[in-house]
Amino acid sequence: MKTFVAKPASVQREWFLVDAENKTLGRIATEIASRLRGKHKAEYTPHVDTGDYIVVINAEKVRVTGNKAKGKIYYSHTEFPGGLKQISFEKLIE
Repeated sequence: MKTFVAKPASVQREWFLVDAENKTLGRIATEIASRLRGKHKAEYTPHVDTGDYIVVINAEKVRVTGNKAKGKIYYSHTEFPGGLKQISFEKLIE
């Protein structure tokens, strides 16, 4: 039996609609990441993009557990000296 290797032209992509309302951030992120990479498919090949298309609705209503709303910090940089910006999850979601 030969090992199957997916070809980029033969990949069938599907669209998925994910409702993030009242779902935990980490759990929904891992599920979306798995589907984007195509690891849920039998024909998954690491060097070929076999992932699907994902649309996330109600992302502003996602939940975080514990003190992550205040303690989780997101960083961005403006590429200028002293341009490191930080914002908490609580402020970002508003």
